[in-house]
Amino acid sequence: MALKLRVSSYTHRYAEVVALSDVSLLVPAGSLLAIVGESGSGKTTLLRSFNRMVEPAPGAVFVDEVDVTSMDAVLLRRRIGYVPQSGGLLPHWTVGRNVALVPTLLDQADRDGAARRALERCGLSPSVYFGRYPHELSGGQRQRVALARALAAEQQLLLLDESFSALDAISRSELHDVFADLRATLGFTAVLVTHDLGEAARLADAVAVMRAGRIEQLAAVRALMHAPATDYVTMLVDRARNTAQRLVDV
Repeated sequence: MALKLRVSSYTHRYAEVVALSDVSLLVPAGSLLAIVGESGSGKTTLLRSFNRMVEPAPGAVFVDEVDVTSMDAVLLRRRIGYVPQSGGLLPHWTVGRNVALVPTLLDQADRDGAARRALERCGLSPSVYFGRYPHELSGGQRQRVALARALAAEQQLLLLDESFSALDAISRSELHDVFADLRATLGFTAVLVTHDLGEAARLADAVAVMRAGRIEQLAAVRALMHAPATDYVTMLVDRARNTAQRLVDV
């Protein structure tokens, strides 16, 4: 079952730098929230708080109404799929072993079967790719493998940190389609960090625009586009409309 996320009055500092300032939000189960903002806006800090790669305090972060700080961090991370920008594949492991990582850690009996099913879902034939190594793959193929790994244990929450940004335009568009189909089929909850408002409009149910550690606006995509709440959000929307044709009809 997809997981609901909630953040309540969360502030986070790195020494004297305030990365997040009194952030609160709700991500309904089965939805995708895109977090958009410039570098240093706090979006990655917020994303990594859901799996305790960043320890949330003060304030609270909840996964299915359970405070993440009350959970074992290792077990929490095994419940949550995570796809970093680089993919994060282990270069000395085969594709199959990379994708089977979490099923193996969870001691699942059919870990290779789980990995093969995940690869198939992500558009990679297991008979072709299972025994290959990451260096033998294109950038788009590596990200598909990373996505398969994030789903191989039937995770119901995915965290994606600029997961599509390093790809060329064609590979990126293809992976967007794969990801959208996976969400429609599997129904997992997702949080996507991106600089690209066009990407957010294509994939997300709602968008949180962040600036200097605060949420400037949290709204459904259409509402954000047609009723930006601040000058900063207006600037981002205008810039996106000038550079991304797919926003014209949003």
